[in-house]
Amino acid sequence: MDWKTLQGLLSGVNKYSTAFSRIWLSMVFVFRVLVYVVAAEKVWGDEQKDFDCNTRQPGCTNVCYDHFFPISHIRLWALQLIFVTCPSLLVIMHVAYREDRERKNREKNGENCPKLYSNTGKKHGGLWWTYLFSLFFKLVIEILFLYLLHKMWDSFDLPRLVQCTSVDPCPNTVDCYIARPTEKRVFTYFMVGASSICIVLTVCEIFYLIFKRVVQRTRKWRKSKRSVSYSKASACHCHVKSEEKDSKSQPRGEQCEQDAKITEIHWLQSGNQNQLLLIKESRAAAGRRCLQRAVRGRIQPSTAGKKG
Repeated sequence: MDWKTLQGLLSGVNKYSTAFSRIWLSMVFVFRVLVYVVAAEKVWGDEQKDFDCNTRQPGCTNVCYDHFFPISHIRLWALQLIFVTCPSLLVIMHVAYREDRERKNREKNGENCPKLYSNTGKKHGGLWWTYLFSLFFKLVIEILFLYLLHKMWDSFDLPRLVQCTSVDPCPNTVDCYIARPTEKRVFTYFMVGASSICIVLTVCEIFYLIFKRVVQRTRKWRKSKRSVSYSKASACHCHVKSEEKDSKSQPRGEQCEQDAKITEIHWLQSGNQNQLLLIKESRAAAGRRCLQRAVRGRIQPSTAGKKG
C-alpha cells in the first residue's frame, strides 16, 4: 500500500480542518501509520510459520492458527487505517464540487459575476454537514474496530500458550505457542491507546463544531432581534416627531382648545362631579386667554415695525 499517496491526499484536508482534526491527523500518521510501517509489520512478519504446536498431525497447526487468529492484527490495523482516513476525503470532494460550480458560473456569466460561495472552503451549509458526517463516520469505525479487536482477542491480550481443543483434525488437546508474545502485546496496547486518543479527539471536535454552530445561531438571532427593536424604536420616534410638528403647525387658538379639553378630562377622571359646571367656565376662560395672547402676539410685532 502506498501510504505517501494517502498522506498527500489527506494533507489537503488541513486547510478546511479545525485544530482537533489537525492533531488527529498527526496522531494517525506519526503514532499509527509510521509505527505500523516501520515496526509492527516486522514484528508480526509471517507469524503462521512461527506458530508452533506440539503435534505432527497434518493440518492441525493450520487449523489451530485459524481458530485463534481468524484475522491478523497487522491486516486488521491496515483495514482500520484505510477506513478511518477515507471519510476525510469526503470533505475534499465537497470542496472540489464547490470549486467546479464556481468555475462553471464564471464561464457562463463572466469573470465579474457574483460568486456562489463567499469562500468555497468555509464550513457553511452543506459542507458543514459533510464535515460533521465524516467525523461521525470516523468515530463509528474507530469504535467498531476496537470492539472487533477486543472480541477476537480477549482484553487485547496475547498469551504465550494457547490450547487447541475439540478442533478437527487435532487429536485431543494440542498446545500451541505464539512467537514473541510480549513484543506483540506491547504493540497491541500502543495501537489501542493511539486509537482511543483519536476517538477522544473526534468526540471533542464534534462537540466543538456543534457548540460553535449554536453560538453563531444565537448571535445571529440576537442581532436580528436588536435590529427589529431598533427599527420599531426609530419608527416610534419618527411618529412622535411628526405629531410634534403637527401640533406646532396648528393655530394657537386650536392648541388652547385642546389644552382646555385635556383639563376637562383630568377633572372628570378625578371624580369631582360637583365641579362639572366650573369645567365649562374654565374652558371658556382658557379659550379667551389664549385668544388674547394670540392677538397680542400678532399685534406687537406689527406695531414695533411701524415704530421703526
